[in-house]
Amino acid sequence: MKTYPITRVRWAALGLAAVLAAGCGGAKTSGLATSEPAGEGASGGPIAIAVTENGFEPAEVTVAAGQPVHLVVTRKTTKTCATEFVMKEHNINQPLPLDTPVEITFTPKQAGELRYACAMDMFSGKVIVR
Repeated sequence: MKTYPITRVRWAALGLAAVLAAGCGGAKTSGLATSEPAGEGASGGPIAIAVTENGFEPAEVTVAAGQPVHLVVTRKTTKTCATEFVMKEHNINQPLPLDTPVEITFTPKQAGELRYACAMDMFSGKVIVR
């Protein structure tokens, strides 16, 4: 089998692809693939969500229908495009400044799943309403 050396053009194309992928933290993902659902504390306190290079962590939280939901989202990295929190169903579009906890409050009316994502829709998560 004959092998061919990688040319400068191929190296440049690979480098460009790597830079573009790094701009949003890599491949499309919904945060941690093995994230366990998390809910509000026993006192109904806020739910902490971190934005890391892996996306939203935890990527899935469970809440009660008809009850106010208090998320505290903190972006902990500059190596992500998740610089905003967007939840279309509740008309939420909240900037996420670096290392600054951002409180997001809404009340889901009915059971189901609410999807949220970054503004580019590269990283996402969901709120499971029961």
